[in-house]
Amino acid sequence: MFKKISWLVFAILAVSIGLYPSLYFFLDRKFSLLATKTDEVLTDPAWNVGFYIHIIFAGLAMLAGWTQFSPRIRKFHLGIHRNLGKIYVASVMLGAPAGFYIALNATGGIVSSIGFTFLAILWFSTTLIAYLAIRRLDTRRHEIAMIFSYSLCFAAVTLRLWLPVLIYLLEDYYTAYRTVAWLCWIPNLIFAIIYTRRLNMKISAA
Repeated sequence: MFKKISWLVFAILAVSIGLYPSLYFFLDRKFSLLATKTDEVLTDPAWNVGFYIHIIFAGLAMLAGWTQFSPRIRKFHLGIHRNLGKIYVASVMLGAPAGFYIALNATGGIVSSIGFTFLAILWFSTTLIAYLAIRRLDTRRHEIAMIFSYSLCFAAVTLRLWLPVLIYLLEDYYTAYRTVAWLCWIPNLIFAIIYTRRLNMKISAA
């Protein structure tokens, strides 16, 4: 029962945040995180291109990625698994570099910029490793790398879970944002390390 509930919560969060970027096309220009940006940044064509590429393809990666962890889809619908995997990889290849670029102007200054830059690099790298592994038919390495990749993709969810808590505790938006630039992905990565080690132990013991 706990496993089913956890999976349901995981799916709901992934789909919700995957669709979240669409709001930027319908609501006021100063919606959400854009409210903290200067007019200079908001009117910069290059930044806008990077921002919209990032939110569109990161959202698409979020929507495609969670399904890849369904044993049912992998076992009975391998074609769907492969096609969604291709969409995920292509989305990361576009979304991560765009995220790297807009991280240069991250809210909160250099501390936030460095945090999000590391996130973009790691997300891109782990996804590329996963892709190259499956091209070599190394399914074990592919699975491990994809767990790391999606744990980093899931930073979009954990950022939005942590940020209101940090604002409440720290009583300052910018301090909270500098903190969440790291907190949104480091615990996810630690979870992925622990999870994959346990997975390897189970496989070795089998």
